[in-house]
Amino acid sequence: MIVFDLACTLGHRFEGWFASSSAFADQQDRGLILCPHCGSNDVMKAPMAPSVPAKSNTRPTAQQAMTGTIPPELVKAMKALADAQSKALKHSTWVGERFAHESRAMHYGERDQATIHGQATREEAVALADEGIAVVPLPFPVAPPDEIN
Repeated sequence: MIVFDLACTLGHRFEGWFASSSAFADQQDRGLILCPHCGSNDVMKAPMAPSVPAKSNTRPTAQQAMTGTIPPELVKAMKALADAQSKALKHSTWVGERFAHESRAMHYGERDQATIHGQATREEAVALADEGIAVVPLPFPVAPPDEIN
């Protein structure tokens, strides 16, 4: 497929997709290309800027690309949230898939209170909340310690 910028004699610009340059010429000769704005079939190719990809050494990093489209206030808030989570997890113990079991054991006095984090299914989290056990989902994913490089 090839994409052309097109324009009618009234100056309306639009885009057209064609199988080839000759397919465009054939449809133009037969009057099949119509301006979607005014219905005119007097349509020509409009000047187009060439599509030149950036050199690989000049492309923005993922961080630069993300922060270029996200408002700076949101980037600042997300960084503060990530920092707070990181500090909280420093003094927390990873319990993995035993999170629901360990949370219940602490709630019912079967083990000492401690700050823990781990994995729970949605159903497990709902059941814990229904039992009055306070759990909070982490805003950012956490990799299990044994999976960290």
